[in-house]
Amino acid sequence: MNPQLAAELDSIQVTLNAGGMNTINIVLAFVMYGVALGIRPRVFVDVFKQPKSVILGACCQLVLLPLLTFLLVLAMGSWISPMMALGMILVASCPGGNISNFISSLSKANIELSVSLTAISTALAVFMTPFNFAFYGNLFLKFSPIASDLPSLSIPLWDVFKTIFILLGIPLTLGILTSQFLPKVADALKKPFQWVSIIFFLAMVVLSFWNNRAAFLQCIEYIFLVVLVHNLLALATGFSVASIFKLPRADRRTLTIETGIQNSGLGLVLLLGTSIFAGFPAHGGMLVITAWWGVWHIVSGLIVATFFNMTNKHRA
Repeated sequence: MNPQLAAELDSIQVTLNAGGMNTINIVLAFVMYGVALGIRPRVFVDVFKQPKSVILGACCQLVLLPLLTFLLVLAMGSWISPMMALGMILVASCPGGNISNFISSLSKANIELSVSLTAISTALAVFMTPFNFAFYGNLFLKFSPIASDLPSLSIPLWDVFKTIFILLGIPLTLGILTSQFLPKVADALKKPFQWVSIIFFLAMVVLSFWNNRAAFLQCIEYIFLVVLVHNLLALATGFSVASIFKLPRADRRTLTIETGIQNSGLGLVLLLGTSIFAGFPAHGGMLVITAWWGVWHIVSGLIVATFFNMTNKHRA
């Protein structure tokens, strides 16, 4: 990678005051509440009667994607900066994205499976996100020649646990309770919350990077290519595993989408609202990769949904 370009990326700084950070946290919690409005306990009962797809989907999200991302960043070598690599590992460590259920519905995928996988990966994120990021992040810092000058990652576990639990665990529980005991309210709120989540993330990215827009735009082509490759790996992982194990067509679509759409909004909150990188040098590359992932996976999800629907027409 061009050292000057890497310096431009890592020099990007995003600083938010307490009010700005609290606003982002509150809106992200509402977004997760909206995701949970589509989750009813009976969905889990129906899906777990045939648990094969759920187990494979969870393995894709929580095990395979972080592992394959680690191998990808090693393979890319000096083509990316160490901070960009850590950004990719952070995104892969996050749970499924909050628009995956919406994209699954557009794709004629298995919605019940999609909702179940979103709930499972979100609930387990309290433990799996810090574990995967610490494990693969430190492996990268240890084995990658381009990261030899960086200190080891020291994850503030309580800080990260508390952030994820408040932003994901509590809204998920409240959303499921609303769906169970106030189904009419949940049905009325579900669709607006889906669109709000998309608008929120785009607005958050624009506002966060507005003061650094010149540096961001200068590097956008390069960032786009890196995120494109990483996102294709995620989509291919879900589709390949589902195909190898001969899952039904609707389930193959769901695993593709669930693995390819990550909650990078959580990644941004962890970067901006915790002390993970207090002792690290400038790490704008992580912020840029995480932010652009959240923008791009909306586009790629819609492209995948369009492709799946075109396939339906050809089969009809």
